[in-house]
Amino acid sequence: MKVLFCTREYPPYVYGGAGVHVEYLAAELSKLTAVEVRCFGDQDHSSADLAVKGYPYDNPLFDNSDDRLKAVFKTLATCLNINADSVDADVVHCHTWYAQFAGILAKLCYGIPLVVTTHSLEPLRPWKREQLGRGYDASSWIERTAIEMADAIIAVSEETKVDVLNHFNVPESKIQVIYNGINLDEYTASDKTSALIEHGVDPERPYVLFVGRITRQKGILHLVNAIEHLDEDIQVVLCAGAPDTEEIAKEMEDRVAAVKQNRQDVIWIDKMLDKADIIQLYSHATVFCCPSIYEPFGIINIEAMACGTAVVASAVGGIKEVVVQGETGLLIPLEQQDEAPFEPVDPGRFSRDLADGVNTVVRDAALRKKMEVKGRERVEEYFDWKAIAKQVKSLYESLIETT
Repeated sequence: MKVLFCTREYPPYVYGGAGVHVEYLAAELSKLTAVEVRCFGDQDHSSADLAVKGYPYDNPLFDNSDDRLKAVFKTLATCLNINADSVDADVVHCHTWYAQFAGILAKLCYGIPLVVTTHSLEPLRPWKREQLGRGYDASSWIERTAIEMADAIIAVSEETKVDVLNHFNVPESKIQVIYNGINLDEYTASDKTSALIEHGVDPERPYVLFVGRITRQKGILHLVNAIEHLDEDIQVVLCAGAPDTEEIAKEMEDRVAAVKQNRQDVIWIDKMLDKADIIQLYSHATVFCCPSIYEPFGIINIEAMACGTAVVASAVGGIKEVVVQGETGLLIPLEQQDEAPFEPVDPGRFSRDLADGVNTVVRDAALRKKMEVKGRERVEEYFDWKAIAKQVKSLYESLIETT
C-alpha cells in the first residue's frame, strides 16, 4: 500500500498544528507503509519509504490580484500542480482546506479513495474573512466539497466530529475520531536554559508561556489583556508570530506596548522558534496557557504536558478531551457569543479568569507538581504517534478493501 499526503505545511515550512501533525504522522506511517508527501514549497528529498516533494506557491501570475485573494488563487494553482505529476498511490489523504483541492482532483482524476483530516473547520473560523475577504467563501466551498465527497473523515476530537455532523452533509459512519499525537522521545523535559537566556527569560523566576500564531482563533489578545491581573512576580513569555493580518498584528503590538508601560517582564518573541528552543521554553515554564476561542484539538497542550508543564486552557473544543480538569491543568470556562465571530460574551471576565487560573497554579506548588506528573502520564497513555499511525493505516486498508 502507498499513501499520498497533500498538505500546505511540511518542514521546514511549518507554522501551525496541522504542519506538526503531518510531519510526525508521515514519519510514523512510513515505518508501516510507503508514504509520498506533496506540499507547498521547494522540498525535494526521499528515503526508502518516505518521499517528499514541494510545489512552488509564489506565482508571479497573481502579483496583480487583490491582496486578500492572492492566497486562494495561489493555493488552487499549487493544488493543480501537485496533481500534474502522475499519482500512483492507493489512497490520498489531505490536510486543511489549502490542500483539499489537490485531494479532490486526485480522487476524481486518479480514482483513489480520499481521506480528509479536519484540523479545523471554516464555518467555525469566521475571522478568516479578515484575511481572505471573499476568498473565505472559496475556502469554505473547497472544504465543504472535500469533506462531503471524502471516503473517510478523520476528526481530531469527539467535539470536532460533532461539528462536522452539524455543519456538513455526511453520514456519521464516514467519520472516525483519531487524536493528534506527539513524539514522546523528542518532547520531554529539558534541563537546558540557553533559549531562555537568549530571549531574556529569567530561569529562576516563574513564567507563564504562550506558543502559537497571532490569530483570533488562538485568543492571544485575551491572554495579553489578562497580564494586568497576574501576580507581579510572574514573567510572561509570548512566543507568537505569523499574524493572520496586518490589522491583528497592529492590535498585538499596541496592546503589548500598553501592558509594558506598567509591567516590564513581558517578553514577546515575535517569530516561530525551532523545536529544541520551544522544548526548553515548555520545560521551564511554570504554567503553559492556551486561551483559544476555537481549538479542534490543540497539539500545543500535549507538547507542554509531555515536557512536564501544567496547563491553563480555555474549555473549548478538543481541549476538554486533552486537559483533565484539576489533574493535568485547569480548564477556564468560556461563554461564547451564539453567532460569529464566537468571541467571549464578556471578554474582560474571560481574561480575569485566565489570570486567576495561572495565579492558582503558580501559587500552589503541590497542585502544580501533581499536574506536571499527571500531564506526562496522560500523554504517554493516549497521544503516542506510534499507536495513532496504526489506527490511520487500518482506516486506509478498510477503504482500499471496499474499492
